[in-house]
Amino acid sequence: MSSDEQNWKNALQSKDEFADFISDYFKSHKELTGNYETPSYYEYYTVTLDSKDGLVITLKTGLNQTTNASPALPFKDLEHLSIEEFRQLILNKKFADQSETLTDVFSKMLASEPNAHIKRDE
Repeated sequence: MSSDEQNWKNALQSKDEFADFISDYFKSHKELTGNYETPSYYEYYTVTLDSKDGLVITLKTGLNQTTNASPALPFKDLEHLSIEEFRQLILNKKFADQSETLTDVFSKMLASEPNAHIKRDE
């Protein structure tokens, strides 16, 4: 586990430490990305800092279809959250695979794995 990944997980335990971590992260990064994927479903996250010290989360979700039918268009959502609301989302988000969390999705990115994402076979 990289030190950034460990720092991320430690910061999640405290409102103030997480706010400091996110502020420091966005001083040197344009965005924070992560994604989760199963054979039938995917979610892609992009988090940016907004001008009011809050965060903007762009979420793109869709279905992975394996038939010849035309795939459904992905759904895109844009949310404005405070840093604490983002921390709560990370702590409480559930996926179909209950062994994976939103913490894990972003931890993979922070560990600097190229094209990091979680892909599960169902």
